[in-house]
Amino acid sequence: MDVHPIIKIAGKNLPPALLEIPQPPKSLYLQGNLPSVTENIFLAIVGSRKFSAYGREACEQLIAGLAGYPIVIVSGLALGIDTIAHQSALKAGLKTVAIPGSGLDRRVLYPSINRRLAEGILEAGGCLLSESEPTERATVWSFPKRNRIMAGLSQAVLVIEATEKSGTLITARMALDYNRDVLAVPGSIFNPGSFGTNRLIKQGATPITSSADLLEALHFDLTEKNSSGRQEELFADLSAPEKKIVDILKIEPLPRDELVRQAGLSVSEGNSVLMILEIKGLIKESGGEIRIV
Repeated sequence: MDVHPIIKIAGKNLPPALLEIPQPPKSLYLQGNLPSVTENIFLAIVGSRKFSAYGREACEQLIAGLAGYPIVIVSGLALGIDTIAHQSALKAGLKTVAIPGSGLDRRVLYPSINRRLAEGILEAGGCLLSESEPTERATVWSFPKRNRIMAGLSQAVLVIEATEKSGTLITARMALDYNRDVLAVPGSIFNPGSFGTNRLIKQGATPITSSADLLEALHFDLTEKNSSGRQEELFADLSAPEKKIVDILKIEPLPRDELVRQAGLSVSEGNSVLMILEIKGLIKESGGEIRIV
């Protein structure tokens, strides 16, 4: 007997949030355990398949900072940021829901390279969901349909990286249409992979630069949980350029340009390192100066 059979759910067995959206699914195929929709916050994470090192680290660090909270990470099992989001959720001990653009039968599951990841999601107590028949292969039309399930199931959608014409932005637009919160990680003005996310922020999306930002956007009270131990771990696990920046800031706060100059970094590398440190919640910029939190 299959330990994780594929079952069909419909009607009152569908997640209530999906019944609120235009054109709700008539039925879904489920494999594994759908986390409680009343005891957890569902957060969809989407982004580019062609991610940058910054995008990877931002995704990993933001999700790592959610450990211990009742948050379920929803993504599409695709290559790129989707894969990193699922993997990071498993590493942080969070449940995760994968919604591929294909049926759930392993012979057609897309992408096939993520079959092992799919099994890991099931073993960790998460699930796979699909509107497609179990043996239905992915098509160009199945991904927008999948995206509406991701956006509808979640209370908020976080966009990590997206070009100006990225398919990722379709999910963000759907989330807005469904009255879900849209969150975005800002990126370099010189990186085309951040043009889409930066534009979302200009249009009103909530900028996310740390796990604390993300938790606040999901309406958690951060005063209830002491994060000092987590911060000490992060200070102990810095890259060489990050440590150089932190060591300088331990002496005194500095303006961005002066800090990058003293660290001996190029402008682009310095800005990237500073953004990662801010995402980790270790530094902040105020009054024209950067300081340790």
